[in-house]
Amino acid sequence: MSESLENKKTEFKILELTTLYEVSKALAWSLDLKSTSTKIMEILSTVLGMRRGTLTILHPETGELVIEAGHGLSQEEIIRGRYKPGEGITGKVLSTGEAIIIPDIGKEPQFLNKTGARTLDSRKGISFICVPVKVAGETIGVLSVDRLFDESISPQEDLRVLTIVSSLIGQAVKLTQLIAIEKDKLIEQNRQLQGELRNKYGLKNIVGQSHKMTEIYEAVERVSKSKATVLLRGESGTGKELIARAIHFASPRSDKPFLKINCGAIPESLLESELFGHEKGSFTGATELRKGRFELAHEGTLFLDEIGEMPLNLQVKILRVLQEMKFERLGGSKTISVDVRLVAATHQDLEKAISEGKFREDLYYRLNVVPIFLPPLRERKEDIPMLVSFFLKKYNEENGRVIQIDEEALSAIMKYYWPGNVRELENVIERMVVMTESNEIHKEAVEKMLVNPPGDKRGEGESAKEKGDLPFTVESVERAKIIQALKQSGGVQAKAAKILGITPRQIGYKIKKYNINSNFE
Repeated sequence: MSESLENKKTEFKILELTTLYEVSKALAWSLDLKSTSTKIMEILSTVLGMRRGTLTILHPETGELVIEAGHGLSQEEIIRGRYKPGEGITGKVLSTGEAIIIPDIGKEPQFLNKTGARTLDSRKGISFICVPVKVAGETIGVLSVDRLFDESISPQEDLRVLTIVSSLIGQAVKLTQLIAIEKDKLIEQNRQLQGELRNKYGLKNIVGQSHKMTEIYEAVERVSKSKATVLLRGESGTGKELIARAIHFASPRSDKPFLKINCGAIPESLLESELFGHEKGSFTGATELRKGRFELAHEGTLFLDEIGEMPLNLQVKILRVLQEMKFERLGGSKTISVDVRLVAATHQDLEKAISEGKFREDLYYRLNVVPIFLPPLRERKEDIPMLVSFFLKKYNEENGRVIQIDEEALSAIMKYYWPGNVRELENVIERMVVMTESNEIHKEAVEKMLVNPPGDKRGEGESAKEKGDLPFTVESVERAKIIQALKQSGGVQAKAAKILGITPRQIGYKIKKYNINSNFE
């Protein structure tokens, strides 16, 4: 063997290793099979000097091989390159699953040249190597190349390289298929979940047929189709979040995110980052970039609960987002544009907060585009029987029980003032289902659960001020109920808040408001 031939073989070995390295890098770089296979064709041409190349993949619907990527071919030639199983050299490799080497395509009658890329003269001295692309033993495509005949390099050398490359491509195809299957599953799961959420939070699932609730349903139906900002107002426990979700899932944005943030539950120092996000290194502990709720809710709905408790310095930034739909992350200078539908809620008297300088008037008018007032439960008592039935069914199913309520117990529930509204009613029903020993809830059990047993002073629907009876004002009822919950929980505010169906922050505020001391007095 001459030294020159030996050198050529050594050079080819180096090129072979270089080719496989570059092909592996291309496959690792992207999961897009088309762009990756195009890159592989370029590598085979640049490194190994292969003139033309195609990767054909079996089309699942037509059963034909179609060109996924082609090097040295025009778009028209790529479109023409379609092969049925067994048709030509390419189709034969698909059918047999075996590689074929044609030393001179100009002398091979089975070479069809369906792409039309090779003239009769250009076929002379061109070898054609065709190898199957397999996934789990099944041939799903064919890799083929043209190469100038070079007697210093055995076609078997090229075949070995192409076989390894086709194996790598097969693995990439398998991975792509698995990802596509998982993606389809996720899309279907997301579609099902969106449907379940639409059903769960649709207006038809909100319990209540009173005149006031009917008016709310009508308002939600009208406003949900628009982009208008909505301000939900009402006492704690009246269902503001439920209505916010109903607005979202009845809107054209229903397949986009619905995100919620409680402006009163997050420390002021963290609230800005939660809303607008932060850049890496913007403050101590900011180890990576983080998107805020506005950015994450893009094209969807953001629900700002307890907006009345937002600090004044952040109110200015919220106002800007509402006006321009633009903001910057904390510590960043890049302006980010978003498309977010805003729904806000509060139980506070915003008008009073404005007069006291605690809430910006300009933000109030921006939020108050469409105000919806949710009535307290005591103002829609005709809905109580329906709510009791709904909660009984829910907690019977959860606890494997069959508890019913007698008429006297229901009457007692109807007469109670319900300062905690629907949330309080739900908690009471759940406790009775769990704690009741018999299969029926009686009046005595209801009275034990409530702070002030219902009586005539509550039953006629008259306000405390109309009766001039101070012990029965809302404040006295709330204070007494908080004291009882604190006693039941051994003074642990978090447990007492859970009993009452309110947040720890809310009970802390009310303890301070009513000046309840450590002796619960």
